[in-house]
Amino acid sequence: MQNDFSSDKKTLVQVIEHDLETLRMLQNLSDENGSLQTENAQLKDEIQSLKHRIAWFEKQIFGSKSEKRIVENPYQGNLLAPPTETEVEAAPKKTVDGYERGTAKKNRPEDCVTDYGLRFTDEVPVEKIEVIPPELTGPEADRYEVIDTKITRKLAQQPASYVVLEYHYPVLKEKATESGESTLITTAMPDQVLEGCLADVSLIVGLLINKFLYHLPLYRQHQQLSHAGITVARSSLTNWTKRGIELLRPIVEAQLRNILQSKVLAMDETPVKAGREKKGKLKQAWFWPIYGEDHEIVFTYSESRGKQHIIDILSNEYSGTLLSDGYSAYARYVEKCKGVVTHAQCWVHSRRYLTDAYDSSPVEIDVALNLIGKLYQIEKQIRQEGLSGDKKQKVRQEQSLPLVNEVFQWVDTQCQRGDLTPKHPLTQALNYIRHREVELRVFLEDPDVAMDTNHLEREIRPIPMGRKAWLFCWSELGAEHVGLIQSLISTCKLHNINPHTYLTDVLQRVSQHPMSQVEELTPRIWKEKFADNPMRSVIYKPVN
Repeated sequence: MQNDFSSDKKTLVQVIEHDLETLRMLQNLSDENGSLQTENAQLKDEIQSLKHRIAWFEKQIFGSKSEKRIVENPYQGNLLAPPTETEVEAAPKKTVDGYERGTAKKNRPEDCVTDYGLRFTDEVPVEKIEVIPPELTGPEADRYEVIDTKITRKLAQQPASYVVLEYHYPVLKEKATESGESTLITTAMPDQVLEGCLADVSLIVGLLINKFLYHLPLYRQHQQLSHAGITVARSSLTNWTKRGIELLRPIVEAQLRNILQSKVLAMDETPVKAGREKKGKLKQAWFWPIYGEDHEIVFTYSESRGKQHIIDILSNEYSGTLLSDGYSAYARYVEKCKGVVTHAQCWVHSRRYLTDAYDSSPVEIDVALNLIGKLYQIEKQIRQEGLSGDKKQKVRQEQSLPLVNEVFQWVDTQCQRGDLTPKHPLTQALNYIRHREVELRVFLEDPDVAMDTNHLEREIRPIPMGRKAWLFCWSELGAEHVGLIQSLISTCKLHNINPHTYLTDVLQRVSQHPMSQVEELTPRIWKEKFADNPMRSVIYKPVN
């Protein structure tokens, strides 16, 4: 019996040990399952993040760059008065693709070129071609008389046209005097833009315009010269371009000084490859364009994207409002200049984070995008009404402020959601907007501050377009020259000045103009003082 008890006890111990082993196995499985679930959730987040990045890259390559959304405008009519019932009921006719809905008539702008004619300025030469009908040349020409003349215009083009200017200037010999001595006198050449240079001002301006306005690299212009039967070293084109731009440096510096007097500045940065870092690799450099309130822009150059360049350009001369994107260097600079510089940030960059995250939460993000769209509808109406100063600020306080409050209230509500992970695209968009609330509200208090930096980003386009054409700059000085000439060409476009006319005049005028009055040669003032009677090249032929 004692043996039976010992056997049962041993069996019981074995069962207990087996159960404990099973429990340990279950616990391990449970821990492993929890670990796998955590890993699975992390992998799902990572996959979602990678899908989002791939979709972003596909959009950059294949997708539309437009961020426009159709938003119903709740503020039709006068912004200073509430809409009347008539204004609400009267739905404006919409124009789509050049047609007005409800009609079969196609709308064309005033300057539209049609199949039945073309429009051109007085500066375009017109060559008259007489068409003689056979009826007026035959034996029975007396039977006909001309009662009217029909005019048909056709636009024609000549290949790249170059002219060699051959100056003939006499060498004089003074007639012998009583002493028998005589002297030789050589007639002086007319003043040239570049002394000892083969290029006329018209060629120098043509090189600059073709490269920096139409993005035609110098080697292609060199090919054009070759095809026209002219042989000249390609290095000469580079040298003429460099020397011509260097003459314009004081004008750009004067323009920058005026920009720094603005109450509101817009600033951004865009990359460029400039200078050789090592064999097979170029240095990364940056243009920092600055846009002033007089619609002037200067592309400053820096070898880095750090805060120091902002300090070097603005620190000692500027006090006012700096409008920028969300790049942290601007925020650190403003923190350093606290009390002197106010920081405003761009709503478009905030909105862009939401559009990038749209596929992840379309329903929720639609709410914010519609609110921001209404803000821009108000800004559009402000422009149409021509409001400024106190009236503009009043409209923003009465109509834009409630919408801004709704946007940030929506942000706070979304941040409380439990299903948003740190890597979720919407989380990143919410954090971007929430951390910049103070800067995004600045435009409500200052009517001179724009909601975004779109006006500046439009002027940056020539730089990336140029990068696609001439790819990079061989040297840091070359990149600096790109910034100088692009500053003047872009400012000319902002003031509706023909860059070719402006550069032709200024390159000839700069050597005789007082240095103390160099600001008169900036496009903004040049338009008032010299645009009516600019200096021309000797090959210029006025159109009668």
